[in-house]
Amino acid sequence: MRRLRVATRGSALARLQTERVVRRLDLDPDRDVETVVVTTTGDRRLDVEIHTMGGVGVFVKEVEDAVLEGRADFAVHSAKDLPARTVPGLVLAALPERADPHDALVGSTLADLPTGAVVATGSVRRRAQLAALRPDLQFASLRGNIETRLRKASAFDAAVVAAAALDRLGLTGHVADILDTARMLPQVGQGALAVECRADDSEVIAALGGIDDHATRMAVTAERAFLAELGGGCELPVGALGQVDEEVVVLDVLLASHDGSVVLRATERGSDPAAVGVAAALALLERAGGRMLLESIA
Repeated sequence: MRRLRVATRGSALARLQTERVVRRLDLDPDRDVETVVVTTTGDRRLDVEIHTMGGVGVFVKEVEDAVLEGRADFAVHSAKDLPARTVPGLVLAALPERADPHDALVGSTLADLPTGAVVATGSVRRRAQLAALRPDLQFASLRGNIETRLRKASAFDAAVVAAAALDRLGLTGHVADILDTARMLPQVGQGALAVECRADDSEVIAALGGIDDHATRMAVTAERAFLAELGGGCELPVGALGQVDEEVVVLDVLLASHDGSVVLRATERGSDPAAVGVAAALALLERAGGRMLLESIA
């Protein structure tokens, strides 16, 4: 019986997510699954903000390489870390049921933050949307795993983290405010897990297919299509959230300036997730002024 190897980052959250995926697989109980821990560029460079490293792919490239090179058979990622286009040779074999996609404030609610408060987050998307809501806020960088960020958060008035991460680690007691989508759209794929394997590995594709969640796949497919059409390496703050109702995807999207002075939003819906994502990107670019915004930083 073939022994399977799963690649993952080494953080407590990444390993927990991987263990949950493995437990859900319908495998023979005598079949071993070996964990292959990989250190990524994003894990090594904690002194540098993510967007200055190129942002896209800094937490996944080395993990994907482990699968492509045969050192692992599949990999478990946070879907928000993936580039908008799947790497040639790999396939997104499973997108399990999504957790809470929202962002959360730790330390204070947004309404209770005093004028000029300092909010810790390294995300340009989070900074832009918070600045649009509260132009008085100041921002500080915050890097590291969830436990590290929670420990450092006390040095600031508040910090922003993904609600799903706190939930999976049993740390929801730290949440002061869940930021609804009217205030902040999440990152593409936030709250979802993505399981990749080699495109020619039919055995693993079949094993992973049993944990694929149809609604999650539709929503995340629309979000990723939006980001790909917008330009997967877009340097501006971008947010998106797809929700599925009776085979129809409703996709809310956002493109903003870094300082939050310009925030463009659009909503598209339809039964073809990829087409909805493309339509949402074009709505921002062609009708809402997104093309001019992108050109302003070129």
